Amino acid sequence: MVELVDPAAVVKPERVRLHPYDVMVGPVTHLAEERERLAQLRYEGFRVKPLGATIGGLVHGVDITKPLDDATIAELRRCLLDFKVIFFRDQPLTPGGHVAFAGRFGDLETHPFIPGNTDEPQLVRFEKEAKVGGFENVWHSDVPWRAIPSAAAVLHGIEIPSIGGDTAFCDMYAAYEGLSDKMKERIADLQAVNDFTKAFGHSLDDEHRAKMHEEFPPSIHPVVRTHGETGKKLLYVNRAFTETIVGLDPAESHELIDFLSSQTNALEYQCRFQWEPHSVAFWDNRAVQHFALSDYWPQRRVMERASIVGERPF
Repeated sequence: MVELVDPAAVVKPERVRLHPYDVMVGPVTHLAEERERLAQLRYEGFRVKPLGATIGGLVHGVDITKPLDDATIAELRRCLLDFKVIFFRDQPLTPGGHVAFAGRFGDLETHPFIPGNTDEPQLVRFEKEAKVGGFENVWHSDVPWRAIPSAAAVLHGIEIPSIGGDTAFCDMYAAYEGLSDKMKERIADLQAVNDFTKAFGHSLDDEHRAKMHEEFPPSIHPVVRTHGETGKKLLYVNRAFTETIVGLDPAESHELIDFLSSQTNALEYQCRFQWEPHSVAFWDNRAVQHFALSDYWPQRRVMERASIVGERPF
C-alpha cells in the first residue's frame, strides 16, 4: 500500500508560481510578524477585534457621536496607524457630528467633482440607486491626482442595501513587502503621473475639463511611497488614477502599473466590511486602497465621507 503524502509537506513554506499562469500560491509568510504584533496590542479607552491578518479592526467601547477627550483621540490615531482601517458600529452621526469627529484628526478637504452634503460641504455624499450606479468598484486610494492627497477618510453608512454594498480594504504595506527584491529595486526611485480624467473626466465637457486641469494638473508621486508617520514603504499606484510611469514607454508603463496594481488581488492582504446603518469606516488613505462593491443595483445606498488633508507624498 502506497502511503499518501500531502504535497505541501514537501514544499518549503513560500509563495510559488502556478505555471503557466501569473498566479502565486502558498503561505504569505511575510504577514506573520505584523499579524502577531497586532494581536498583542491593547488600548486604554476601547478594545479592538482584528478583521484581517494585518488590516482592519472593529472598535468597541467608544461613542464617536459625542465629544472625545484628547487622550481618546490620540489612542484612536494610534489604532488607525496600527490597523490601517478601523470600524465602528451603531454610530448615528449627524452631519455636524461627522465633521466634528473627522476634524479632530486634521483639516478637512472639499472634493471638486462629487457633490457635498447640503449643510456640510466638507462631506462628500454618495447617493446610489437605480438611475445612479456605483463606479467605485476598482482598487484605489482617494485623490492621488491632488498634489497633496488625503491622509485619511471617515465614511458613514446612512442607508444600506439589504444585500451587498460591502467595502474591501487592502494593506499596501503588505503589497509592497510581498514583491521580489528584484522588483523592489526596479521601482525604488520611479515616479508616477496621477490624473483625475479616467474617473471624473467623462462627466465634463472639453471646456470644463480643461478648466479643472488648470486647477488640478496631473500630480507626480513616487511609485513607492514612504508613510509620513510610520516610516514604512508602500505601493502607491492604482488603475483608476495612475496614468503613466515617468521615463518608461507607454507599453512598459502600462504593464508595470497593471502588475503593481494586481498585488491588491491577494485576499491575504485584505479585509472586507459588511455595512449596517450607522456603521463608520475610518481608513488611513496613505496605507490602504479600497474597493466599494457594486453588487447592490438597483437598491439604494447612501454614504457620506469626510476626508482629512494629508501631506505631499515622498
